[in-house]
Amino acid sequence: MKNTKTTLSISAALMAGSLLLTGCTPAGTDHAGGDHASGMEASQQATSQAHNSADTMFAQMMIPHHEQALEMSEIMLDKDMLGPELDSLATEIKDAQAPEIALMESWLTAWGEPRTMGHETEMDGMLGAAELESLKSAQGSQAEELFLQQMIEHHLGATKMAEEVLASGKAPKVLELSREIISAQNAEISQMREMLKK
Repeated sequence: MKNTKTTLSISAALMAGSLLLTGCTPAGTDHAGGDHASGMEASQQATSQAHNSADTMFAQMMIPHHEQALEMSEIMLDKDMLGPELDSLATEIKDAQAPEIALMESWLTAWGEPRTMGHETEMDGMLGAAELESLKSAQGSQAEELFLQQMIEHHLGATKMAEEVLASGKAPKVLELSREIISAQNAEISQMREMLKK
């Protein structure tokens, strides 16, 4: 009986070792579907764990913040006789922020988090409905001046959120995007302030 127990223990140990080796095989090696699924689950778990609540809140707040910047830019681009410098600026804002929205949406999906948090109007720099209506109804130089003033405040709100997540966030991709937002939007703030002086 002792020999039989020893044989069974050795067999169990060999089987466990085999399973461990299978789990550690490089990702490029072909496996049965079950092993591949287990690897995918492990990867998804690692992705979901690579962030914290500050990263989640940043994405959930920055998405609607960016969406309003796109709306403001589209309002201006729909106007007649828009100055070339402002036309270029509004286009640049749209081209930069639309891909960032898609990127942040992909993070939230991977993390299993909801897209937004439902407190959009409480964020720094967000325009109220009346302010958006004022921008829509304004024309000519008045519209351009109003857009610049509003977008400066909007950008300041975005850079503040980006600075906050730099201090408390965890996910490397979130921290990288926050630095890019700070750099790009501070440069645009300087540009818009110069445009207001003209």
